[in-house]
Amino acid sequence: MTPEQVLAKPWRRRAYWHTALALAVLVAVFLLARRHWPVLETGAVRLALADQGWLLVAAAAALVTWPCAALAQQGAVPRRLPPGRLVAGQFAASAANQVLPAGLGAGAVNLRFLIRCGLSLGDAVTAIAVKGTAGGIARGAMVAVLFAAFPGVLHLPHFSGGILVAVFTAVTVAVLLLVGPLWPRCRRAPATVWAYICAVHARPARAVALWGGSLAFVVLHCAVLIAVTRAVALPLPPARVALLYVAASSAAALLPTPGGLGSLDAVLALALTAVGAPATAAASAVLGYRLLTVWLPLIPGLVVLAVLVRRRAL
Repeated sequence: MTPEQVLAKPWRRRAYWHTALALAVLVAVFLLARRHWPVLETGAVRLALADQGWLLVAAAAALVTWPCAALAQQGAVPRRLPPGRLVAGQFAASAANQVLPAGLGAGAVNLRFLIRCGLSLGDAVTAIAVKGTAGGIARGAMVAVLFAAFPGVLHLPHFSGGILVAVFTAVTVAVLLLVGPLWPRCRRAPATVWAYICAVHARPARAVALWGGSLAFVVLHCAVLIAVTRAVALPLPPARVALLYVAASSAAALLPTPGGLGSLDAVLALALTAVGAPATAAASAVLGYRLLTVWLPLIPGLVVLAVLVRRRAL
């Protein structure tokens, strides 16, 4: 059995579970949107009358996110990748991520791209995991820095000790049940991954590209939302908007909908209204952010994906 066949079954099983959960979340979000439809409609009208200059700034920031994603992916690979195809691949991956459950679309596109560039299956999977880990660490660092600067923005809930122990026990049991049967096959993986990470960081240019690209990607998404809030005259400090975005996007990642569809929209709107933004202004900001980062690039991204597949670049 080939490595591709070994990975196919767990990948397919994961896709089924993610699809089922994504559909459940989308149904819940649809019902919530239907209930608050007048607010969404008013927010859309407000977005149509927004400041065009700030919307252009937001669009420019959104355009630069894909080169930053390509820079981070190059940083996770020791060998040099073709830059043009790399940026096109990230653009196509972002579109694929909007039509498949959380991360599966982008992961599949990047995996095929790296294999086409000559990486082995194991190295390609490791490179994608390294890039994803760097992105998560960059988000965590931004949350920590901004939360220290604005400690009153996020109000963390207080849990009793019993609840924390129960959650920790449940997570531990779930991890043991999932990892236990696979451990004989995966026990060599940590050493292999660590050797790969050391090879990447042995080259300073790769390390700078990985961490710089990952951080810039998050910062630019924050910039898109900040510019949109300015366009719709939402009076919130930029650093506070950035903190709300990073926290909301991290929370929405726990709900595996395609591209955070519905989950990110709802969490981000709730976060903005929780700090005093009017509901219509919050709806306008979220709609504008999603329009520039998801809906407008979606069709061009799918076209690029089809061209790359046709040319056997994926």
